[in-house]
Amino acid sequence: MTPEALKALLATAETDHAAHCAAPLGLDLTRGKPAADQLSFANGLDGILQGQFLDRDGSDTRNYGGPLGIPELRDLGAAVLEVPAAQVLAGGNSSLTLMYQFVDAALRFGFGAQAPWGDGAKMLCPVPGYDRHFAIGEHLGLELVPVPMTDSGPCMDAIEAAVAADPSIKALWVVPKYSNPTGASVSEAVTTRLAALPTIAGPGFQVLWDNAYAVHDLTDTPTPLPSLWSAAEAAGTLDHMALFASTSKMSWAGGGVAFFAAGPNTFKAFNHHLSFQLIGPDKVNQLRHARLFPDLPQLRAHMAQHRALLKPKFDAVLSALDAGLGNTGLARWTVPEGGYFISVDVVPGTAKTVVALAAEAGVKLTPAGATHPYGKDPDDQTLRLAPSFPPLADVEAAMAVFVNCVRLAGARQRLKERPE
Repeated sequence: MTPEALKALLATAETDHAAHCAAPLGLDLTRGKPAADQLSFANGLDGILQGQFLDRDGSDTRNYGGPLGIPELRDLGAAVLEVPAAQVLAGGNSSLTLMYQFVDAALRFGFGAQAPWGDGAKMLCPVPGYDRHFAIGEHLGLELVPVPMTDSGPCMDAIEAAVAADPSIKALWVVPKYSNPTGASVSEAVTTRLAALPTIAGPGFQVLWDNAYAVHDLTDTPTPLPSLWSAAEAAGTLDHMALFASTSKMSWAGGGVAFFAAGPNTFKAFNHHLSFQLIGPDKVNQLRHARLFPDLPQLRAHMAQHRALLKPKFDAVLSALDAGLGNTGLARWTVPEGGYFISVDVVPGTAKTVVALAAEAGVKLTPAGATHPYGKDPDDQTLRLAPSFPPLADVEAAMAVFVNCVRLAGARQRLKERPE
């Protein structure tokens, strides 16, 4: 844009911002929570057992035992993760808990013949990425090493070079489908290269495959996710792949079931570590889920209801971005086919300003930097939008504020860079 056009845009943006601040909205786009109407789709969980507590093997789910979970839910987890059911653990409601426990066990104990990672271990973190993944590594004392994301997944050239050069790199986070926050999914080529990483990495290296959005499609014809399990079998690296998923955004976020899968030796060793922490998961809740989701087709039919509510909200975000920023050169954004987020890159150096301006107008955004390790985005440009929780009208209202804040901050920055 020319300086004259930027000045005109800035004047309009300042007027609009003053109007927004005069009547602040009180809206929150910070986290990808399911809306109440989405949670209602799983209300059938309440009372679904009707006093019948035996799983298909005849075990009483009300009692102790069954540390790997009930067979019905292990089958469901196997279908979601596309792995053998024998290699699946069905746990409590949080896959984040399982991820933390896995990294902690790798650090302190190792798995089978794999020695503990020990002090000085490093973890590769694709950016933009998921702040809670980074928080696990930071809390446990790993050094977080950023690597760039691409449209087909993490940048494998950078990752392969890093692990080949530094054996202290012990793990890589991957959200393979509809990555948080960009919405990118891994390609077949990237999956094959991920499976081969342990052959060039230092001892004990693990790919942490968090398939959080496995069935969270926004289209009727989603692109199939390549099979990491098959690729790792071919590469002989199954014991270096740790796969996670959960029903948290399928049923009730506060009362779902988490899944873990790994190659035989790692699976056995990890469950040995868990045996000192629990006697068994909430198998009654697992049985409720088995009744609600008896197989993958019925789970997908359930998720179609979620799609019907989520897609209009994503469409509203993308429409507002196109209309308000499409011809300005002040932002670029992703157009995901599923998941819970849209990633927006604003003018470098303005992301924190956009967040502060939006807060003045009553719209709370995820803090700038949350998409990077240690909360530090070196370019101060990436923001994550989470439109799932508010009603559609509130999403539209919040986006009017957000777009104007991007215009305001961006025009100011561009004029500062190009003084007359």
